[in-house]
Amino acid sequence: MRKESSGKKNSRILIVGSIMVIVVLLFAVIGLFWTPYDVNGMDVLLKNKAPSFAHLFGTDNFGRDVFSRVMQGAGASFLIAISVVLFGAVTGTVIGAVTGYFGGAVDAVLMRINDALAAFPSVLIALVIIAVTGNGKYNLVLALGIAFIPSFVRVVRSEMLVQKELDYVKNLKLMKAGNFRIIFLDILPNMRTVISSSLLIGFQNAVLSEAGMSYLGLGVTPPDPSLGRMLSEAQSYIIFAPWYAIAPGITILLLTLGLGFISHGREK
Repeated sequence: MRKESSGKKNSRILIVGSIMVIVVLLFAVIGLFWTPYDVNGMDVLLKNKAPSFAHLFGTDNFGRDVFSRVMQGAGASFLIAISVVLFGAVTGTVIGAVTGYFGGAVDAVLMRINDALAAFPSVLIALVIIAVTGNGKYNLVLALGIAFIPSFVRVVRSEMLVQKELDYVKNLKLMKAGNFRIIFLDILPNMRTVISSSLLIGFQNAVLSEAGMSYLGLGVTPPDPSLGRMLSEAQSYIIFAPWYAIAPGITILLLTLGLGFISHGREK
């Protein structure tokens, strides 16, 4: 009875989280192709205007429409976050799968390097990489992507150590199947649940990391909007124009909470 009740609760959480994420992503995707106003269009007569029917989220200190900038900023943040996760996940999955399957000296060396990287916060690693490569959204994707690799390596390697000892893998070896065929066509598809959960958590962390880095001025370069940069620009006007900070802040909150609900709701 308790198990059934828990299952229903998880289903409700999953539905709520999915709705939150879908709403934000639709908002972001539309913003990549269309916005009500030019996101960089300035009007000194409309500086710091409160929300109205003409400007649903108000205007900023340059008279730019906040609603339009949040739409496009959410799209930019989404693209950066998904690029970061894909880069980190693909690279980390390949390294984790190969080292976990073959073991030996290569595994020992790579895992020591991986553990050393994992000991530092991902944002700190990204800051060091950006200090070397320079500012900009593409360098931000590279920096955060590298910083996210260790977490995927550890998850995939741990699961690979379990999977390679199972009977179906031993049977494939007896049938003289190639090692890389076993890894990428047989074992990894059986790890899709673990990998998908890691992707959800990684995407949630990537959204927050991108917002944090852009807040520091290390992501999307002005005048193009991103949610983190908008929060940074809004801090000087939080008393006189709170809507400038509230709109991007709520967008980040909805997306990250929604992803968290989905991750929790998928748990059995």
